Amino acid sequence: MLDWQFLEHAAEEAAPRLLGCLLVRELGGHRLIGRIVETEAYDQTDAASHSYHGRTSRTAVMFGPAGHLYVYFTYGMHYCMNVVCGPAGHGSAVLIRAIEPVEGVEYMVENRSGKSGVQVTNGPAKVCQALSVKGILNGHDLRQAPLQLVLQPAATQTEIVQTTRIGISQAKDVPWRFYLRDNVYVSQAG
Repeated sequence: MLDWQFLEHAAEEAAPRLLGCLLVRELGGHRLIGRIVETEAYDQTDAASHSYHGRTSRTAVMFGPAGHLYVYFTYGMHYCMNVVCGPAGHGSAVLIRAIEPVEGVEYMVENRSGKSGVQVTNGPAKVCQALSVKGILNGHDLRQAPLQLVLQPAATQTEIVQTTRIGISQAKDVPWRFYLRDNVYVSQAG
């Protein structure tokens, strides 16, 4: 049996371990499954993190127990989801940047208004749209339906690329972005 304890470790340790794990979404009687292929770590000591300025009503979930979902709304139009990690009371989470569809891709395409191929899930907002993840799932326990994290064996070091995070203005040089090498669903190589 695979152990969830790795989520209680620092975000930068949990982020590469999440690669290859599955997100299973139950939606309208269907199962939508995606394999996590790209992540980014964020920690309260990190100027790019929502938790950097401490606990607020928006970031409270990041300070809660590991294994819950932190969902936020950005640019007035998109949701992004993170897996809370680290010890309770410490604000950290791992952004799910991209997934590879495994099952239910036709429903993901429908949720993405017909976008297909890699465009279905090759970015954090696209993942949320494809899996219909919205603010109501903020704080959701990922051990429970309707959205579950299903652990898989850890990816090997040779399968993982580590680089700096993208799409942020603060702490851009921190190498806390991880992705599966040569996976076409990764949002942007680099």
